[in-house]
Amino acid sequence: MRNNEKKTDNKAVNKYDSYVMTQEKNKPKNFSKTLYRFINHMKPQWGWLVCVIICGVVGTAMSTVGPLLLGNVIDAIQKQVEIKLGLVAGTVNMGSIATVLLTVLGVYAVSSIMTYFQWDIMAKVTQDVIKSLRKKVNDKLSRIPLRFFDSHPRGEIMSCMINDADNISLNLQNNILMTISSVVTFFGILVIMFIVSWKMTLTTLSVLPLSAVAALILVKKSRGHFRAQWKKTGEVNRHMEEMYTGHDIVKSFSYENKAIEEFDEINESLYESSRKAQFITGTVMPCLSFVNNLGYVLICVVGSILVMKNQISIGIIISFVTYSKLFTQPLVDMANIMNGVQSSLASAERIFEVLDEKEESSEKEQEPEKNVKGIVEFKNVDFSYSKDNPLIKDFNLTVKPGQVVAIVGHTGAGKTTIVNLLMRFYEVDNGKIKIDGKDIRRITRKNLRKIYGMVLQDTWLFNGTIRENIAYSKTKATDEEIYEAAKSACVHDFIMSLPQGYDTVVDEDASNISQGQKQLITIARTILSDPSVLILDEATSSVDTKTERKVQSAMNALMNGKTSFVIAHRLSTIREADIIIVMDNGAIIESGNHDELMEKNGAYYNLYMTQYSSLQ
Repeated sequence: MRNNEKKTDNKAVNKYDSYVMTQEKNKPKNFSKTLYRFINHMKPQWGWLVCVIICGVVGTAMSTVGPLLLGNVIDAIQKQVEIKLGLVAGTVNMGSIATVLLTVLGVYAVSSIMTYFQWDIMAKVTQDVIKSLRKKVNDKLSRIPLRFFDSHPRGEIMSCMINDADNISLNLQNNILMTISSVVTFFGILVIMFIVSWKMTLTTLSVLPLSAVAALILVKKSRGHFRAQWKKTGEVNRHMEEMYTGHDIVKSFSYENKAIEEFDEINESLYESSRKAQFITGTVMPCLSFVNNLGYVLICVVGSILVMKNQISIGIIISFVTYSKLFTQPLVDMANIMNGVQSSLASAERIFEVLDEKEESSEKEQEPEKNVKGIVEFKNVDFSYSKDNPLIKDFNLTVKPGQVVAIVGHTGAGKTTIVNLLMRFYEVDNGKIKIDGKDIRRITRKNLRKIYGMVLQDTWLFNGTIRENIAYSKTKATDEEIYEAAKSACVHDFIMSLPQGYDTVVDEDASNISQGQKQLITIARTILSDPSVLILDEATSSVDTKTERKVQSAMNALMNGKTSFVIAHRLSTIREADIIIVMDNGAIIESGNHDELMEKNGAYYNLYMTQYSSLQ
């Protein structure tokens, strides 16, 4: 429902802009608190996480031992060659080489199997966590008051459920696996190298500070450019969406050339930021490779000296060259992991903020209200969307059963707010609203809303058949009931003219039927629900004059004997209303029927004559 009374524009922020906003805020406000809460959220998966850790430790340990065994293979081959050439005494034994090779193959096979199970289990853990988070957010949104949705752009909420959840999913799986692999690899290699040769280990470690500094500087420098890239990507997406969805307006005002110029400008900015980000990222590996190559040179030089002194074998040099390559990679990985962890926790923090929103007060299940007469009373009602700006002040109104009450006034006068209060989308600050003498706060929201039938100015149809859309208000309705409702709404003939009739699927945004036809279907939906109280927010605004007469006749028949609230913008449609109330700044300034108000020559008279003269 539109809230014209609110001063802030509650249009949905473009979903791409919302995503850019979340990417720019890539650090959580409270790292430790969010991390602790996220770990608690993962408690049901702790058993599987232990399995992941065990598989990761075993698999990484096996791959870490591999280079050492390969060095043993080199040494074994060298010894057999020396024996065969007569350089050393002994018997040629190729079986020893085969044994070592089989051992190497076995070690790498175990590593691969453990890695497979690690990824398989981690995929399950990740998706279970994300599924749980999405379910909690979805359930939470059904319990949050309408006030939350009025103050938060829909694009931001969608981003929370989709982009933030996907960001956590991607980083959670990669970060945990990379953390296990990096930690085990780093310390495992370090221990093995010290056991084999502490001199060669110190040689390898000598280039470590240079590698770490180079990695941190480059990663930090690229981060700003990647932020700019995300921002510009969002601007391109926003521009394209605006130009596509509003293509008829663009063409109507011959804005094509200007739109192309704007796109070229944004696209050029995206090119620059992307080029810089990719360039810096591309320099990481060459820089680290250069540093690592220095390490290889040092290992070969020092190793050669130690070989000549018979302190190590050539196989150990080969092992250390491999270990040197593996040793620096965990440092680069940990820098990326920290970025991923902060990004994930920032997304988790935004999800937790939604989960922490205040919910509507819980209510005990009650029996539905029966035999509702439709006596509606507003007694001394005060209401404000914000405490600093009161809107409704000491509002009093009594509506008898079967009366038609038309609410008119300028934009922002408080018309739609009255409907919001009737439906308990918002709670009154002071006073009471009663139905048949019963305070609506004593009726559950579910039962209260069964009393009402609403037709809004902004139509809404979901992706499904026309039959399903009409039956949305009464899922167990028979075909005959659906047909009768459609006939009353003057839409049956149109539906039957479609190739698939009532089984025609309404596509996304219901773009395959006209706005007026959508309005008629929503009217049929309300007729089918057979409510005790009707709320019509300019229900015929999107239909032509001829159809409007038919619909108005059907609505008059529907409203017969039922209390009806009609928010009217075209005053000609409410001339026959029993009571017309004119609102201004949240208060009733005039009330009466059409003839009485015209005789007063006041606010209603001025509104009516303004519209009447505009039609001349």
